[in-house]
Amino acid sequence: MKSGWIASGPRIAALAVFALVTAINPAAAATLQLPVLKITLYPGELIRSDHLTDQRFNARALSHSAVYKSREDIVGKVARRTLLPGQPIPVNALRDPYLVVQGRTVQIVYRDGALTITGYAVALESGSEGDVIRVRNVDSGAIVKGVVESDGTIRVGGS
Repeated sequence: MKSGWIASGPRIAALAVFALVTAINPAAAATLQLPVLKITLYPGELIRSDHLTDQRFNARALSHSAVYKSREDIVGKVARRTLLPGQPIPVNALRDPYLVVQGRTVQIVYRDGALTITGYAVALESGSEGDVIRVRNVDSGAIVKGVVESDGTIRVGGS
Protein backbone atom coordinates (compact mmCIF):
# COMPACT_ATOMS: atom_id res chain seq x y z
CA MET A 1 0.00 0.00 0.00
CA LYS A 2 1.26 3.52 -0.82
CA SER A 3 2.43 5.63 2.13
CA GLY A 4 0.22 8.56 1.03
CA TRP A 5 -2.90 6.49 1.67
CA ILE A 6 -2.31 5.96 5.38
CA ALA A 7 -2.96 8.82 7.78
CA SER A 8 -0.95 8.72 10.97
CA GLY A 9 0.18 10.97 13.83
CA PRO A 10 -0.27 14.72 13.21
CA ARG A 11 -2.10 14.03 9.96
CA ILE A 12 -4.89 12.20 11.83
CA ALA A 13 -5.20 15.13 14.24
CA ALA A 14 -5.43 17.63 11.37
CA LEU A 15 -8.08 15.52 9.62
CA ALA A 16 -10.06 15.23 12.86
CA VAL A 17 -10.01 19.02 13.39
CA PHE A 18 -11.09 19.59 9.77
CA ALA A 19 -13.94 17.08 10.14
CA LEU A 20 -15.07 18.71 13.40
CA VAL A 21 -15.03 22.25 11.93
CA THR A 22 -16.89 21.05 8.82
CA ALA A 23 -19.52 19.28 10.93
CA ILE A 24 -20.09 22.30 13.19
CA ASN A 25 -20.01 24.97 10.46
CA PRO A 26 -19.83 23.67 6.85
CA ALA A 27 -19.53 27.23 5.49
CA ALA A 28 -16.34 27.85 7.51
CA ALA A 29 -14.52 25.05 5.70
CA ALA A 30 -15.64 26.31 2.30
CA THR A 31 -14.62 29.97 2.58
CA LEU A 32 -11.55 31.95 3.54
CA GLN A 33 -11.49 35.66 4.37
CA LEU A 34 -8.54 37.49 2.80
CA PRO A 35 -7.43 41.11 2.58
CA VAL A 36 -7.85 42.57 -0.93
CA LEU A 37 -7.29 45.98 -2.47
CA LYS A 38 -10.12 48.50 -2.92
CA ILE A 39 -8.20 50.29 -5.70
CA THR A 40 -5.86 49.47 -8.55
CA LEU A 41 -2.26 49.68 -7.37
CA TYR A 42 0.60 50.26 -9.80
CA PRO A 43 4.24 49.10 -9.56
CA GLY A 44 6.21 51.06 -6.98
CA GLU A 45 3.16 52.26 -5.03
CA LEU A 46 3.08 51.79 -1.25
CA ILE A 47 0.13 49.92 0.29
CA ARG A 48 -1.68 51.75 3.10
CA SER A 49 -4.29 50.23 5.42
CA ASP A 50 -7.06 52.33 3.85
CA HIS A 51 -6.34 50.62 0.51
CA LEU A 52 -7.52 47.28 1.93
CA THR A 53 -10.80 45.54 2.66
CA ASP A 54 -11.68 41.94 3.50
CA GLN A 55 -13.39 39.56 1.11
CA ARG A 56 -14.44 35.90 1.29
CA PHE A 57 -13.07 33.37 -1.20
CA ASN A 58 -13.61 29.68 -1.88
CA ALA A 59 -10.96 27.97 0.25
CA ARG A 60 -10.59 25.04 -2.13
CA ALA A 61 -9.92 27.33 -5.09
CA LEU A 62 -7.08 29.00 -3.16
CA SER A 63 -5.65 25.90 -1.49
CA HIS A 64 -2.56 25.83 -3.73
CA SER A 65 -2.09 29.60 -4.04
CA ALA A 66 0.53 31.53 -2.10
CA VAL A 67 -1.46 34.63 -1.14
CA TYR A 68 -1.32 37.04 1.78
CA LYS A 69 -3.74 36.11 4.56
CA SER A 70 -3.05 38.99 6.96
CA ARG A 71 -3.33 42.77 6.62
CA GLU A 72 -0.27 43.23 8.84
CA ASP A 73 1.88 41.42 6.27
CA ILE A 74 0.71 43.73 3.47
CA VAL A 75 0.62 47.28 4.87
CA GLY A 76 3.87 49.14 4.19
CA LYS A 77 4.90 46.90 1.29
CA VAL A 78 5.34 48.08 -2.30
CA ALA A 79 3.69 46.60 -5.40
CA ARG A 80 6.06 44.82 -7.81
CA ARG A 81 3.38 44.77 -10.53
CA THR A 82 -0.11 46.14 -11.17
CA LEU A 83 -2.59 44.77 -8.62
CA LEU A 84 -6.33 44.81 -9.23
CA PRO A 85 -9.05 45.42 -6.66
CA GLY A 86 -11.00 42.49 -5.22
CA GLN A 87 -8.31 39.89 -6.03
CA PRO A 88 -6.21 37.90 -3.54
CA ILE A 89 -2.70 39.37 -3.34
CA PRO A 90 0.03 36.89 -4.35
CA VAL A 91 3.06 36.73 -2.05
CA ASN A 92 5.44 37.39 -4.94
CA ALA A 93 3.55 40.57 -5.99
CA LEU A 94 4.89 42.69 -3.11
CA ARG A 95 8.31 43.72 -1.82
CA ASP A 96 9.70 45.72 1.06
CA PRO A 97 10.29 49.41 0.29
CA TYR A 98 13.79 50.29 -0.85
CA LEU A 99 16.03 51.92 1.76
CA VAL A 100 18.76 52.46 -0.83
CA VAL A 101 17.94 53.72 -4.33
CA GLN A 102 20.15 53.13 -7.37
CA GLY A 103 22.24 56.18 -8.32
CA ARG A 104 22.03 57.84 -4.91
CA THR A 105 24.96 58.43 -2.56
CA VAL A 106 24.96 56.20 0.52
CA GLN A 107 27.20 55.86 3.54
CA ILE A 108 29.28 52.67 3.69
CA VAL A 109 30.51 51.30 6.99
CA TYR A 110 33.32 48.82 7.67
CA ARG A 111 33.48 47.41 11.22
CA ASP A 112 35.98 44.96 12.61
CA GLY A 113 35.96 44.82 16.39
CA ALA A 114 36.65 48.31 17.73
CA LEU A 115 37.73 49.60 14.28
CA THR A 116 35.07 51.48 12.29
CA ILE A 117 35.72 53.09 8.91
CA THR A 118 33.04 55.09 7.11
CA GLY A 119 32.91 56.48 3.61
CA TYR A 120 30.54 57.27 0.78
CA ALA A 121 29.55 55.32 -2.29
CA VAL A 122 27.05 55.48 -5.13
CA ALA A 123 24.50 52.67 -5.11
CA LEU A 124 24.63 50.62 -8.31
CA GLU A 125 21.43 48.77 -7.30
CA SER A 126 18.37 49.51 -5.19
CA GLY A 127 17.85 47.43 -2.07
CA SER A 128 15.75 46.76 1.03
CA GLU A 129 17.01 45.87 4.49
CA GLY A 130 19.15 42.73 4.35
CA ASP A 131 19.70 42.82 0.58
CA VAL A 132 23.24 42.48 -0.76
CA ILE A 133 23.91 45.22 -3.31
CA ARG A 134 26.86 46.62 -5.25
CA VAL A 135 28.15 50.15 -4.60
CA ARG A 136 30.97 52.24 -6.12
CA ASN A 137 33.27 53.92 -3.62
CA VAL A 138 33.30 57.68 -4.34
CA ASP A 139 36.98 58.12 -3.39
CA SER A 140 38.60 55.05 -4.98
CA GLY A 141 36.10 54.07 -7.67
CA ALA A 142 36.23 50.48 -6.41
CA ILE A 143 33.03 48.44 -6.67
CA VAL A 144 32.19 46.48 -3.53
CA LYS A 145 29.25 44.48 -2.26
CA GLY A 146 27.54 45.23 1.02
CA VAL A 147 24.42 44.55 3.05
CA VAL A 148 21.70 47.19 3.37
CA GLU A 149 21.18 48.02 7.05
CA SER A 150 17.92 49.23 8.65
CA ASP A 151 19.21 52.82 8.78
CA GLY A 152 20.01 52.88 5.04
CA THR A 153 23.78 52.50 5.40
CA ILE A 154 25.71 49.74 3.64
CA ARG A 155 27.77 47.33 5.78
CA VAL A 156 30.84 46.13 3.89
CA GLY A 157 33.36 43.46 4.94
CA GLY A 158 34.45 43.02 8.56
CA SER A 159 32.23 41.49 11.19
